[in-house]
Amino acid sequence: MYRPCTFGIEEEYLLVDLVSGRVLATPSLGVARRCREIMGPYFAEEMFRSQIEVASPVFGNLHEARQFLAGSRQRLGEALAQEGVGLYCAASHPSAQWLRQRARTTPHYRQVFDDYQHVARRSLLSGLHVHVGVPPGCDRIQLINQVLYWLPLFLLLSTSSPFWGGHCTGYMSYRRVICAEWPHMELPEALADWGAYERYRALLERTGALAKEGDFWWAIRPSRRFPTVELRICDACPRLEDVLCIAGLFRHLVESCLAQRHAPDPITREMRWITQENYWRAKRHGRHGQYIGVHEQAPVTAEGWLAQLQGRYPATTVDAERAFIQAQRILREGTSADHQLDCLAQARGAGLDARQALRAVIEQVLAQGRGSEPLPVLAQGQA
Repeated sequence: MYRPCTFGIEEEYLLVDLVSGRVLATPSLGVARRCREIMGPYFAEEMFRSQIEVASPVFGNLHEARQFLAGSRQRLGEALAQEGVGLYCAASHPSAQWLRQRARTTPHYRQVFDDYQHVARRSLLSGLHVHVGVPPGCDRIQLINQVLYWLPLFLLLSTSSPFWGGHCTGYMSYRRVICAEWPHMELPEALADWGAYERYRALLERTGALAKEGDFWWAIRPSRRFPTVELRICDACPRLEDVLCIAGLFRHLVESCLAQRHAPDPITREMRWITQENYWRAKRHGRHGQYIGVHEQAPVTAEGWLAQLQGRYPATTVDAERAFIQAQRILREGTSADHQLDCLAQARGAGLDARQALRAVIEQVLAQGRGSEPLPVLAQGQA
């Protein structure tokens, strides 16, 4: 029987001007300095000057995660508000113009932009990453194969990027559409075990396709820095409760797979096909989609799919039970993508023009990130 797994969470944020709601292409030097002062070693700069990351310490339970993330969001939010800056916690900004953004000029990011050009320049996106620690000797590729089928379920619970460049995209996670433009950023390659992973990596390094210090950006991957499996498929989530739900569910899934006494069955080609199909449906339709279920490969709703996960891996801890309860709530009440689309529709119905309606969406996301209620949508003349 495995001990409970430790875990960590990484959140990416865009920096926005609180007056205009626009993404800050060139934040002042004081903004980064304040972030470092507040977060210390848990702060990191991202590929654009308008983006930062908070990488948590190692947690033993969701209570610890809640305390850290709630505290960091509050402290950063209050300090940055004094600079007129807000933390935008969704995967895409409704009206951001990526051509106006400024890249980081560190050697690492200069190389990224040089290698990937237009693809890198338009990737003004924020994700939620969850690391779960695994015991020594665990074949992390086999473990990834065990959990792979469920990855689109995690995506549909997190969707927060329905807009791009001022337009409604028709996708609940347009972030994952853009991710498909990068190499090694979709579902992992079909690798049977750790040995196959090392041979594949060695081939890419030998042929110049991957630097020795480089890494894969798969939707789930074995971390190079830590003894973890890292969930990377999820959109950034404005609501802290949704972040904790996803972290708790993923940790529970990993623990459940580790606890199985028999050797894991190899993933079949058919299961990979099904996972790929469910992945497309998740980024397109989110919680509204019909999915290919695990039982007899029959159609299933998002609610039914979550029930199948719970039936196969029942909650055995308070954290897992709470995560399932919150996931059910998300499917009832909607993800951030649902809330943003509803906000836009309400704003247009109240007489606001397209620009004003998108501004209302931005305010809603900022409010949810602060943990406060969304602001009411006012018709023209009521403000």
